[in-house]
Amino acid sequence: MGAVIRQFRKRSMWGWFKKKNSDAPVEQPAQAIESVAVPVAPIAPEPPIAAEPTNETVVVPASTNGIHAPVIEEKKGWLDKLKSGLTATRNKLGLNILFAGKLDEDTLEQLESQLLMADCGMPATQHLLADLRKRWKQAGGEGDPRAMLVDSLTELLLPLERPFAIADETPYVIMIAGVNGAGKTTSIGKLAKFLQKEGASVLLAAGDTFRAAAREQLTIWGERNNVTVIQQAGGDPAAVMFDAVNAGKARGIDVVMCDTAGRLPTQLNLMDELKKAKRVIGKAMHGAPHETLLVLDGTTGQNALMQVKAFDEAIQLTGLVMTKLDGSAKGGVICAIAKERPVPLRFIGVGEGIDDLRPFSARDFAEAMV
Repeated sequence: MGAVIRQFRKRSMWGWFKKKNSDAPVEQPAQAIESVAVPVAPIAPEPPIAAEPTNETVVVPASTNGIHAPVIEEKKGWLDKLKSGLTATRNKLGLNILFAGKLDEDTLEQLESQLLMADCGMPATQHLLADLRKRWKQAGGEGDPRAMLVDSLTELLLPLERPFAIADETPYVIMIAGVNGAGKTTSIGKLAKFLQKEGASVLLAAGDTFRAAAREQLTIWGERNNVTVIQQAGGDPAAVMFDAVNAGKARGIDVVMCDTAGRLPTQLNLMDELKKAKRVIGKAMHGAPHETLLVLDGTTGQNALMQVKAFDEAIQLTGLVMTKLDGSAKGGVICAIAKERPVPLRFIGVGEGIDDLRPFSARDFAEAMV
């Protein structure tokens, strides 16, 4: 009779059901366990709270710490890339002189020369040296000079650190300007990718109607990001932007980015054309453009500061994008901008990849630079 019951339990899994719904344990014969192919993960009971930890890999549910793991890993990867990208600037500074653990006047004199060689500019350099003297004196002539320099740089650069946030306006219109070859079109493509990752829909306006391959280049970026590009051959740049803003409103697009032709600040007729384009965008949508960004080439050094001043006076900049820092030993120009024309630095680029344009962080930049 017992064999019949065991066979019944085996076939109908009645014993398993009873065990699952009863406080009292149900004795199971060994052959029943072997005959039922039950996945281990769903059936195995949870270990008691007091169980000893093991060295086995644990898969953390997405609702707990696991959701932050990719973010932390991505953050670490970006910091490594930033540090690598600023190698030339860091080598130009040659801060090994600070590792001796003292900060006397001879050391500060050497640091002054190296900061100037890294294009920090005289006002920013004098500010940093004065701040270092103050910190060293307050510490009683003890401490880590390198850490103090990182703190001084961070404090100097903080005015440039402004989070890039899309407001409630739909569409949120961004106008992008810069000199020839600064990397405007490429930056637009990377910025479009960044905004899409944030969940925003994007539309591009090919406002550079003069450069032969500008529209084609922007179209390629649009195809890569699956973004529509409003364009016309040889037309008025302002008219293209006007149409793009209206198209963005009609389609319910979150962000409209307007490319412009490269121009030097000394080309007054082209600077007037840029002012006109901004006015026309304002006619298409009240309050637009909501962001006016200037793309800077990180290899130009102190000339970048001159560009910021000229374009800011012409079209009232709301932010900057610094590119090509990985190919330059002149990253110190960001310090000069912070001291003399602190327009928010929205993004910096240290690579060719589509994800190599990231929001600027004063602390991260200071640590990577030193």
